[in-house]
Amino acid sequence: MGKFKWLKNRYFLLALVFLVLIFFIIPFFTDDNSLNSTSAIPISQVLREAASNPSPLKEIQISNSTDKVLLKYKEGNDKVARRETTSSGFARQLVNAGYDFNTGPAITISETSKASGILSLLTFLLPLALFIGVLIFIMRRSQGGGNQLLNFGKSGARRFDISKPSVNFNDVAGVEEAKQELAEIVEFLKFPEKFIALGARIPKGVLLIGPPGTGKTMISKAVAGEAEVPFFSISGSEFVEMFVGVGASRVRDLFEQAKRNSPCIIFIDEIDAVGRRRGSGMGGGNDEREQTLNQILVEMDGFDSNTNIIMIAATNRPDVLDPALLRPGRFDRQVMVDLPDMKGRWEVLKVHSKGKPMENDVSLETLAKQTPGFSGADLANLTNEAAILAARRNRKTISMSELEEAILRVIAGPERKSRLMSEKQKAITAYHEVGHALVARMLANVDRVHKISIVSRGMAAGLTMILPDNDRRLGTKSQFEDQITWGLGGRVAEELIFNDVSSGASDDIEKATNLARQMVTRYGMSKRLGPLAFGKSEGMAFLGGGISEQHNYSETLAYEIDKEISSIIATSHTKALQLLTDNRDKLIQIAELLVAKETLDGDEFEKMFDTQRPQPRPRPLGLAT
Repeated sequence: MGKFKWLKNRYFLLALVFLVLIFFIIPFFTDDNSLNSTSAIPISQVLREAASNPSPLKEIQISNSTDKVLLKYKEGNDKVARRETTSSGFARQLVNAGYDFNTGPAITISETSKASGILSLLTFLLPLALFIGVLIFIMRRSQGGGNQLLNFGKSGARRFDISKPSVNFNDVAGVEEAKQELAEIVEFLKFPEKFIALGARIPKGVLLIGPPGTGKTMISKAVAGEAEVPFFSISGSEFVEMFVGVGASRVRDLFEQAKRNSPCIIFIDEIDAVGRRRGSGMGGGNDEREQTLNQILVEMDGFDSNTNIIMIAATNRPDVLDPALLRPGRFDRQVMVDLPDMKGRWEVLKVHSKGKPMENDVSLETLAKQTPGFSGADLANLTNEAAILAARRNRKTISMSELEEAILRVIAGPERKSRLMSEKQKAITAYHEVGHALVARMLANVDRVHKISIVSRGMAAGLTMILPDNDRRLGTKSQFEDQITWGLGGRVAEELIFNDVSSGASDDIEKATNLARQMVTRYGMSKRLGPLAFGKSEGMAFLGGGISEQHNYSETLAYEIDKEISSIIATSHTKALQLLTDNRDKLIQIAELLVAKETLDGDEFEKMFDTQRPQPRPRPLGLAT
């Protein structure tokens, strides 16, 4: 119903009712009511009666404003006819029929009245006015109101009120290095004379680079809030329209607004939408984008050192940006806003847990350890999901149970309780998940098992969560090999127990194959092929996203690569099979418990073992020479 809010506008409804009434009323004025009240006869009868001698007619009235002819009879009965020609043409018809002006009935011709002429004009103008009014109304609505038809060249940037700064550095957590870099920008804006006195030039632009959800927009607002200067925010896609020249005009308008409100900050989100490398495409749309980019470059060159305007832009596609944007004098600084580490996630959770009543047993540090790879936006969503779950359960506070359930919802999706499984499917899923967990527990280079579940979530029938105790930036060959081995543990458990395999291992096989391919073609971890990189990457599609590669090697070498990948997978499969065969009784015991309870946490799983987890062998440290 929200699409039709304009129907509730009383002025529009009043105008519509008025126009409809006019259309109904006009016919009563344009047509002679005396003519409408009489009976009609054919025009041939009129001509015959007018020419007869003596004629039964007393008077013939011809109207110039209508096509009607009023006939007044001597007996008193009036009738009407419709002429097919003009009034003068009808008079000629009467003469041709034998009408005698001396003895025949009197003929009178009524002229068009002034009121009738005005009404006739209204019948033409009112529909035109209605059409134009509706057209203007629709265009205003579609353009967001207020003369937007003539304001295509306006930037549309949103200005945030500096008198009520909603965000400052205390609201931004998990990106301490970025905050330190940008704190200097705040000093530039607050005390520019301190730097100018030493001959320092204020940076013109700062480019924030990082995956989605890491807080690039929020930290930009925090800079404006700390410096207490106006903040103009716009997306890169808002510059470009279907009309040529609109983008460049909007850039000019944006910078004119900024100059009138300096010192200030201009923030362009997703600048890669307009700042792509020139010449990378063809067509009119590309020409318009290049014009917009050229105008941005010109405006940044036109900054006076005393204007105190700083431009901040955000992107997760730094590889596609035009080099002219990145040179010194434009975007002088590039700040990496990466995914937070464990300490950063802890700080982010502290920020987002404000205003949410937590139980005493809630440990934000534990949650931070359980959420590796989560961005700031993911953590905000996590706390919000936990609050919703607590409200759904009619609780007054949020417990650790809701927070851990929220982690699973973010990672794998909500529980699908309506998805019923047969006893056989449940058993297959249980042995599959326990196969993963048991192999992982027997390997030295795999992190501890956090949770095992056969409750369906999203597209998965079950899950095994293995979380690191610490964030890891690098991976070794032995770690990758063990990762592939425990990834194949689910399929191997199915082979061992049921002497058959299911389609549930398809995702595991795909991940294992991809990791083995990366080991051979990117990381140089193949003994047979040596430390070589195969395939030319086409550039990172997104930070945190995938990479497309172009083959730059022969078919013979491709065959050797495939053989090496197969060898890695086969070795890992054999290792997983040996581990599960040696621990078959433990596999059956834990799987039966999992079928009964449906979910096991890490502590319950560890209690099933009498021995300690194997630890990775310490390696001597040295310096490369």
